[in-house]
Amino acid sequence: MLTFILLVIGGLNWGLIGIGGFAGSDWNVLHAIFGSWPTLEWIIYVLVGLSALLFATTHSKDCRICTGMM
Repeated sequence: MLTFILLVIGGLNWGLIGIGGFAGSDWNVLHAIFGSWPTLEWIIYVLVGLSALLFATTHSKDCRICTGMM
């Protein structure tokens, strides 16, 4: 569940960064919240990346499409 939550947070943040780029502004929510603590911000980015890696390598056990059980 923690992996899923971190992936959602990371995905929403990346989406806002992209939309903000088109709008000509910086919508990086993590930086806005934790910008004064860059080490904590980097730790969160690493945790999001590790969550994506874990999800990518283990999702087939839980995925109905990957296991053919639709």
